[in-house]
Amino acid sequence: MISILKNILAIALAGFISFAAVSANAGSVASGTFVGASDHITTGGVEVIKNDDGSHTVVLGEDFSLDGAPDPRVGFGKDGKYDTATGMGLLKSLNGQQSFVVPAGVDPADYNEIYIWCLKFSVPLGVAAIN
Repeated sequence: MISILKNILAIALAGFISFAAVSANAGSVASGTFVGASDHITTGGVEVIKNDDGSHTVVLGEDFSLDGAPDPRVGFGKDGKYDTATGMGLLKSLNGQQSFVVPAGVDPADYNEIYIWCLKFSVPLGVAAIN
C-alpha cells in the first residue's frame, strides 16, 4: 500500500513539475490602467499575456468598466494614435473581466497603449498606457 502511494505521489509531482516548466514561458508582458476619453468614463486594469504557444491575449481586469457607447472595440495604439489593424473585436460587456486574442502578425511590443475604441464615431472611449 505504501509503495502504491509513493508511486502516485511521484507521478503527481512529475506532472506538476512538467506543468510548471511549460507555464513558465507564459505570463504578463505588459499592463496598465484605463483612463476615460472623449467624455467617457473608462476604468480598470488591463494586461497583455504571452501564451505558451507564443500568441498573446489581452485581458481586461475584473475591475474594468465603461459607461457605455455604440460599437466599443479593443485594440492597440501608439503615442496617442489607435491602429485599426490591431482590432480584437467588440467589447463583450461594459463591466468585468474579459479576454481578447491578439491577431496573428500583431506584436504587442510595437505598441504602448490599449484602446477601447468607438468604431461608429472613430473616437477613443478609454486608453491604457502599457509598460
